[in-house]
Amino acid sequence: MSENHHENYENMTDRQKNRTIWSVITASSLGTLIEWYDFYIFGSLAIVLATKFFPADNPTAAFLSTLATFAAGFVVRPFGALFFGRLGDIIGRKYTFLVTLLIMGFSTFLIGCIPGYETIGFMAPVLVLILRLLQGLALGGEYGGAATYVAEYAQPHRRGYWTSWIQTTATAGLFISLIVILITKNSLSAEEFDSWGWRVPFWISILMVGVSYFIRKNMKESPLFAKAKSEGKTSKNPLKESFGNKFNFKFVLLALFGAAMGQGVIWYTGQFYAMSFLQKVMNIDSMQVDYLMATALLMGTPFFVFFGWLSDKVGRKAIMMTGMLVAILAYRPIYDSMYKSVNIEAKTVADSGIKETRTAAIHKDIASDSLITFHKETTFTDGTFMKKDSIVHWSAAGPVMKDGKAEEPKVTKSITLNSDTKWYLVFLVFIQVIFVTMVYGPIAAFLVEMFPVRIRYTSMSLPYHIGNGVFGGLLPAVATYLVTQGKDAGHPTWYLEGLWYPIGVAAVCLIIGLFYLKNKNNNIHD
Repeated sequence: MSENHHENYENMTDRQKNRTIWSVITASSLGTLIEWYDFYIFGSLAIVLATKFFPADNPTAAFLSTLATFAAGFVVRPFGALFFGRLGDIIGRKYTFLVTLLIMGFSTFLIGCIPGYETIGFMAPVLVLILRLLQGLALGGEYGGAATYVAEYAQPHRRGYWTSWIQTTATAGLFISLIVILITKNSLSAEEFDSWGWRVPFWISILMVGVSYFIRKNMKESPLFAKAKSEGKTSKNPLKESFGNKFNFKFVLLALFGAAMGQGVIWYTGQFYAMSFLQKVMNIDSMQVDYLMATALLMGTPFFVFFGWLSDKVGRKAIMMTGMLVAILAYRPIYDSMYKSVNIEAKTVADSGIKETRTAAIHKDIASDSLITFHKETTFTDGTFMKKDSIVHWSAAGPVMKDGKAEEPKVTKSITLNSDTKWYLVFLVFIQVIFVTMVYGPIAAFLVEMFPVRIRYTSMSLPYHIGNGVFGGLLPAVATYLVTQGKDAGHPTWYLEGLWYPIGVAAVCLIIGLFYLKNKNNNIHD
């Protein structure tokens, strides 16, 4: 059966092969898009989830814990790459990434069903962590399968172009997750969304997974793997051949430290950290941030395909290294401009632009104490609007004291931008997405071409998922920590401190890639 499938594919005309590969890309991309959607809604709702699954008495610690749980799903991805990569090289590409789809879908659905911290205590974050780990394992096997599957159907001279369609699924998944969240927020009141509406995006994913499952179920095995299997050339021990063989392991390390590591941090800077920076550092209204990010991503997504196509013409290395270099040089100026574009202190308050109210509520843990909220709304002459809540813990004896001083109020801000500033920020995020497309568009073809068919799934998956899962996945938590430390230390540009992590990692990767990677595309392993 598999030998006949390979022969039939080889005998097709170019037009028939194009039709076949479009069906392959559609099936692979739809499933991968859904899995990225599942993965991203956790990150997109991190601020809300911090209040649901973690103790509420320390919002900063709760948010950092949520980011750490988010990162855990990335850190475990290399183990998924090893486990599912081995299965993919032994059993086949098709059935392996069918299993990863189901694991991811059910894990996401169940996150939306977990009771909050106030209901089941520490079991809430524990259950979320377990499901995040399952998501990470599944995604570790998914990407390598999809990229390998498409690449093995593609003509070698168009491999960058065809695999770049798979690369769009990550950004498209984030884009769709933002759209679903926006629709849910607009369909419900703020109280309803905070109470139960945040669960809806998690529940919706199970419907999309079901559709993707039936599409993937009818796919055939890739022709190159089918040929290798019919000839008895598949590997009996892909892990040993991939990492026990010094020659092949050298290419695994080169793929990681010369390409995937830098690509990972640039990807998550342009998509996740940009969103976190706008929300947590710049205090922009979360719904406006969602609109802003969705617009920039929609504008930037076609460039994945453009740079994938261009890599077929000029080589993968030239484009990826250029993307890293430009990102390293541009990140600090871009984020400095982002932060300063919403400088409230430099704006003029409109006439009658200040409204203040005061409310008191009984402390939920101390019946004799109160929480007094000072609510302030400020409208500026340029149309910018800011809401600020200062919450003070007030006991029967007066303000609560800490170290001989009145306890610092807990302050939250929400800034709504005017149109000019909003579009300026869209542009700055769009520029970062272009950096992402330059390093990410060609990388699937680059990794596939480094390894032979018999161990391709395993060998390419590990460096990709270490680069993205470990180096990239840790970025939000590490960058947020660096910003917090810089602010506490009184650093004048504390808001830029988080960028040292992606800049440093990308710089090391750039140096290794420039000296040790070849610029010519490698098709000899087919």
